[in-house]
Amino acid sequence: MGEKLEITSKAYLSLYGITSTTVLMTALLDLGANVDYVIPNRFTHGYGPNAELFRQAHEDGVDLLITVDNGISGVEQVKVARELGLAVIITDHHEPGDILPDADVIVHPRIPLGHYPFGELAGVGVAFKLAYALYEEFPAHLVGLVALGTVADLVPLVDENRWLVQQGIKQLQHSSSYWIKALCEVTATAQSTINEEKLAFYFAPRLNAVGRLQDAAPGVDFLLSETMEQATHGATLLETCNKERKKIVDTITEQAIAQVAATDRVIVVAGEGWNAGVVGIVASRIVERFYRPTIVLGIDKDKGIAKGSARSIEGFHLYNELAKNKAIVPHFGGHPMAAGMTLPIENVDALRQALNEQATTLTVEQLTPTVAIDVALTLDEISVEAIEEVAKLGPFGTDFPKPLYALEGVEVKEMRKIGANQQHLKLTLASEGGVLDAIGFNEADMYDAITYGTPISFAGDLQINEWQGKKKPQFLLRDMQVNTWQLFDVRGIRQVGRWLSSIPAGAAYIAFTEVTRQYFSTFINKPIYLIDEVQAPAIDMVLLDVPTDANVLSELVSSHKPQRIYAHFHTEANGFSRLPTREDFGWYYKFLAKRPAFALQQHIEQLAAHKGWAVTTIKFMTRVFFELGFVKIDNERITVVLDAPKAPLESAPSYQQRSAELMLAKQFVYAPYAQLKQWFDERL
Repeated sequence: MGEKLEITSKAYLSLYGITSTTVLMTALLDLGANVDYVIPNRFTHGYGPNAELFRQAHEDGVDLLITVDNGISGVEQVKVARELGLAVIITDHHEPGDILPDADVIVHPRIPLGHYPFGELAGVGVAFKLAYALYEEFPAHLVGLVALGTVADLVPLVDENRWLVQQGIKQLQHSSSYWIKALCEVTATAQSTINEEKLAFYFAPRLNAVGRLQDAAPGVDFLLSETMEQATHGATLLETCNKERKKIVDTITEQAIAQVAATDRVIVVAGEGWNAGVVGIVASRIVERFYRPTIVLGIDKDKGIAKGSARSIEGFHLYNELAKNKAIVPHFGGHPMAAGMTLPIENVDALRQALNEQATTLTVEQLTPTVAIDVALTLDEISVEAIEEVAKLGPFGTDFPKPLYALEGVEVKEMRKIGANQQHLKLTLASEGGVLDAIGFNEADMYDAITYGTPISFAGDLQINEWQGKKKPQFLLRDMQVNTWQLFDVRGIRQVGRWLSSIPAGAAYIAFTEVTRQYFSTFINKPIYLIDEVQAPAIDMVLLDVPTDANVLSELVSSHKPQRIYAHFHTEANGFSRLPTREDFGWYYKFLAKRPAFALQQHIEQLAAHKGWAVTTIKFMTRVFFELGFVKIDNERITVVLDAPKAPLESAPSYQQRSAELMLAKQFVYAPYAQLKQWFDERL
C-alpha cells in the first residue's frame, strides 16, 4: 500500500454513483485523507455538477474537489469552482461535449480518445482506477463494489468490465463485509450463489431505490457500514424504499402510457408531480412496450422546469440527438441509450416536435422489435447439467448477453397468474420431449394470448430453480409466437366484463340476430356487426351468439380466415336444454284430455312443481299441441280437440325450430373444446 496522502486541507467529493462514492471514499480514508462527500440530490440539484454545492464546499474549507461519475458536462460549474480557488479533479465516463471543463485533471477512459485501450468503463470503474493509482497496488477488497456498480450501470460487459465483474463476483461470494451479508439476508439470497443476475435484479434495484426517492447518502452509509447492526438497519431501509419505488413506478407508468400517441416515433410524456427519481425506470418500461425512444419528464410548476430521463433503441443515439437541441434542453447528459435532462416546461412540446422530426430517419425495421434466437432447443435437450455448463461462460450482460433460447411448437398444459398483483405467469410446457416449468415475470398479459393445445414457440432464458435442495430446469419467458389460428373459449361466462378485457383492440364483434346485437350493445362500447355487415378481413373475431345456420358461420370463417376466434355463443335462457320426450308429451296430453278445460296461467306453476318440469317446457308443449290442432286456447284456458287429425310432433313449426336450435347449441355451445376447435379447423 502507498504512503499516507499528504492532504492537510480538506478534500471533497461531488458524486453520483453510490458504489463509485464508496470506492473512492474507502480508498481516501484508508490512506488518511481528510475527506467528505456529497451526492447531489436529483430533486433539488438536478443532474450533473452543481455550482451551489461547490460554493458550499468552499465555505466549508474545502480546497480540492473530486467529481465521481459526473462532471464532464459541467463546463460552467467547474468554472465557478476554479474562480473560488478550488482545485478540481474530474472522474467520469459519460459522453463528453465539444468543450471540456477547465479542470486540473480529467480522468476519463475516452479522453483523449484512443489513449486508454478500453473506453467503456463504468463510473465505478473509473473511480476504481483512481483508487488503484492511490493505493499503488490492486485493491482487491474494492472489486466487489466495482462488480455491483458495473452491472447496475448497464455498460458493455466485455473486456476489462467483464474481468472486473468476474473478480468482483468471486469476492462477493466470500466477502465478510457487513453490507453484503445484510443484502443477502433481506433478499433471501445465499451468498455463495451471487452472480450477475443477483446483482442486477436483487441488489442494484434496492441500492438505487433510496436515491430515487430521497437523498442517496444512506446508500453510501450502508455500503460503509462498520457493524452488522448498522448494515441490517440500512438494508431494511433499502427494502422499504424499493417497495415504495415499485408502487410509484406502476402508477406513473399507467399515467404515462395513457399519453402515448401512436404516431410518435419518439415518445415524450410529462406529468406534474411525477417523481424524477423513477422516471428512468418508467421510460424503460415504455420502450419495452412500444419500442420507441422515450423521454419521461416530471413537471415542477413552481420552478417552471421539467426534469426527467430518456431511454432509446438501437439506431437513435440519444446524446447526439439531444445535443442538436441545446437551445431547447439547456441541461442534459448521458449515453447513446440513456440520458437525463432538465428543461423549461414551455419547451416540452418543442422538444417532442424536434426529436420526432429528427427520428424520420428511423426505418420501419429499426422501429420493429426483433428477437434474435441463439439456440433452438427441444425439451429433451434441457437439463440441470447443461444449464450449469453454460453458466460457466458468465458473467453475462450488456454486449455479452446470455444465450437466448427458442422452444418451438410446444403446448401449454397448465397456466396461471401468480404474484401479489397477479402480474406474473406460471406455465407447464409439454411436447414429445417431456415437460418443463416456465415462468414469465411481469408477463401476465400473455395469459390472454395463449390457448391450450395450440403449438406455440417461446423465446427466453434457461435457469435452475432450486427448492428444498432439489434442482429443476426452468424456462424464463421473454417472448412468444403463435403461427396458427387460435380458439379462445369464453362460452358460458355470463358476466361480459370477465372476458371483454381480454379481447384485442380492433376485433370484430359479430351477432347473428338483431336481438343479440341490441342486448350486447349495453356492455360493448364498440360496433357490433350482423353477419352480412362484416366487410373487411377480421383478424380477431368475437362470436357473440349461436348462428341461426351453421353454413352461415362456416362461410364467414372460411372467407375471413381469422387468426383468433373468441367463441361466446350466448343463448337466451329458455328453461330447458333438450326436447321433451314422447312420454312427456303423452302424459301432458292425457292430463289435458281428462279435464274439460285447464287454466294454464293459474295452475302452470303447480303442474311444473308436480312433474319437475320447467314452466317453459309446459309452454312449449302447449304451443306444439296448438300448432298441430290438438288443443284450443281461449283466455289462457286449454281445451283438447277430441276429433283432431293425427300428426307427428315433428311437423309443428315450434318443434322444428327448437329442434334446430338445440342441434346448433349441441354443436357450438355444449360441444367439448376439442370438438369445437376441430369444426373450425376444417374450415380454416
